[in-house]
Amino acid sequence: MMNEDKVYEIILRWRNTPEEDLKPEDFQQFRDIGAACLRGGDGKQLLKFLQDEKNQGIMKSMGCGLLAPLMKEVVKNKKSRDDCQAAIMQLTKICSSESLVESFIGLIEDMDPGAISETILALLPHLQTVLFQLEENRAACLGLTLSALQQQLSRLPVPFTLQQEEADEHGLCHCCIALAMFAKAFIDDLKRKEEKCHPTAEEEAMKAEILKFCMRSLKEPLLEAELNQNKKSTLWLFAAEIMVSLPAIKEPIPGLLLFSSLKKFPMIDTSLSKESLACLAYLLFVQLITIDMFPAVFSPVFILQCNMDHINQLLSSKKESYLLKGLALFSKSLEKVEDDSLPVGLLDLKSFYNAPQNLRRVLTDCPFQHLRESGLKIFQLFINKLDVEAKHKFFRCMLKTSHHAGVEGYIVKNIRNQVHLSIKADANRWFLGAELLPLLDLVLSLPQGAETDLLANMDRIMESLNLLRYLLMQDKELRRNANMWEDFCRIKDDYLRMLRVSISMWRAYYSAEMKALKEDQRLKAKEAKEKAKSTRLLRPITVKHEKVPHMSPEIQHQVLQSALVTFDLMESLIVRIDEITEEKLGELH
Repeated sequence: MMNEDKVYEIILRWRNTPEEDLKPEDFQQFRDIGAACLRGGDGKQLLKFLQDEKNQGIMKSMGCGLLAPLMKEVVKNKKSRDDCQAAIMQLTKICSSESLVESFIGLIEDMDPGAISETILALLPHLQTVLFQLEENRAACLGLTLSALQQQLSRLPVPFTLQQEEADEHGLCHCCIALAMFAKAFIDDLKRKEEKCHPTAEEEAMKAEILKFCMRSLKEPLLEAELNQNKKSTLWLFAAEIMVSLPAIKEPIPGLLLFSSLKKFPMIDTSLSKESLACLAYLLFVQLITIDMFPAVFSPVFILQCNMDHINQLLSSKKESYLLKGLALFSKSLEKVEDDSLPVGLLDLKSFYNAPQNLRRVLTDCPFQHLRESGLKIFQLFINKLDVEAKHKFFRCMLKTSHHAGVEGYIVKNIRNQVHLSIKADANRWFLGAELLPLLDLVLSLPQGAETDLLANMDRIMESLNLLRYLLMQDKELRRNANMWEDFCRIKDDYLRMLRVSISMWRAYYSAEMKALKEDQRLKAKEAKEKAKSTRLLRPITVKHEKVPHMSPEIQHQVLQSALVTFDLMESLIVRIDEITEEKLGELH
């Protein structure tokens, strides 16, 4: 550390040197002296130096170099915090606003990863002051600043539960609210100016930068967070601020969601906009934030149609937070649609094809049970909203594309319900007339013929046999069309014939496996007995650790026994179907 006389000599030289004659080493030396002063606990002395009228030229030329050490001291040292904050305020009065913005952005980008929230909270008031001082390029500087701040915030983990939000261990929630208030100051300034005159090109550019900030916020952290309308947490309040900001900058939410007005901003990344708009739809229709500002003229079917792309965007993700929001948005979008009202033409739309397929993936692949349970309720809700022709087409589609026995079994159960409704209440050709046959052709078939794995397809097969039994019990309705009855009997007989062959084949296979397992267990028991007998005559030995088989013999036995019971159950249903057929023939004669 230099002595005071040497430092004073350097300061005198700087005072007498024009700015253009200062060298890079002067700037570095100035930073080093300032940082050393702070490390020595002389924050008050540095503040006096900055406030001294004789040093204003030095500060104007090189003062920005002190921002980094001052901000570091603000974050790390509570004792000198007030002096350092006052010093930064002094710099914002003296230094060039353009240079300050550049220095602030550099400081943000080089932020200590362990002090992100503390640094941002300390920076924001000074940043706001400097940006408002700019005469030109305020929009561009605001955009760069917001982007840099959000980039740092994205490094912090997003709290998922309300307890995590309340603890706010990493400070993300506090930073989000502070950032919203920071942006609000510029929004309020734009509103005041618009009241007086038509917006300038610079003001339009400001709106675009604030829109980009809102879009980024919707994706992160809001799409990651679990938001609860009944418990208005910090992030819920942040979401509300973002939602209010959009109409404030003349970007009405209906335009963004329903009419793709975001396309006029090519600078906004497409993937970002899709995820952000999906979150926007969720906040509006599920969390009901600003719903009172949403026009009531749009029909539930139109809103569902517009939301389908957002639902698909969320359900195509594997993240729990995305799936939660996608399911909730799908459910809310369906709720106000009348039952049996969605026309078949909607199923030709790509979004109406993709949404049930994405939902089916949730049902079959999602590791979270609560999401699978919610997904099944929404799957049924979607079916309920389709009109009869649309249901018929949807069932055919799912039987051809789902490739999952559980889903197919659920569809078959729905087909039986629709046939029942058609018989009891509203007769229609889709589930009682000739159009029922194409469905039965799909239902009453084995994907790989006799070699179809009956256990893997058990859900579908059991439901198909239950459907057959039900149809035979309702034969009077089906016999009204002689040709249809004849085709139905042909489909039934072919299916049962193939199923009997398959059951016989698989039962023989599993019986042989059971026999082999019992024989293997008998031999192992005999070997163990002989080994135990021989070890009594020998010295003790070390037993090697052998690889444990995938399943113990007991579990293998249970699996094989369960398979044989399943085949018995299938066969008993087939026998019952044969009995009903005979009974019905007897009634006719």
